[in-house]
Amino acid sequence: MNKKLLSVGAIMGMLAVIIGAFGAHGLEGKIKPERIGFFETGVAYQFYHTFAIFIAVFLGAHFKNKIFDRAGWFFFVGILLFSGSLYLLATRVLLGIESLSGILGPMTPIGGLFFIIGWGTILYGILKKGKREDGFMI
Repeated sequence: MNKKLLSVGAIMGMLAVIIGAFGAHGLEGKIKPERIGFFETGVAYQFYHTFAIFIAVFLGAHFKNKIFDRAGWFFFVGILLFSGSLYLLATRVLLGIESLSGILGPMTPIGGLFFIIGWGTILYGILKKGKREDGFMI
């Protein structure tokens, strides 16, 4: 089992709770309500794909195939780009980084693309590589 990727998943889950609590309790009244929605979307997708990292690791261990670990790393990069850019876009006025909007905006769909690639990699692993050493298939 990939301990490094499991650790990354645990850290991402822990950070999702911390960031979500900060957004719920620390941002109200400090940023516009629609920006809080951006922030909440970032937290939700971070949680979804934290679970996806764990799923990928367990599929990799079950099928003894590292293709699933690659999917987990795609999910991690997706979290950094998708959720990270939404956090920064939501708080850009508060952080004084309004000038970075042109850079941060395109990062969100690129992060989403990494999520899609991660799920596609899992599908590929299941359909093409999902054979264990003992010959068992899904």
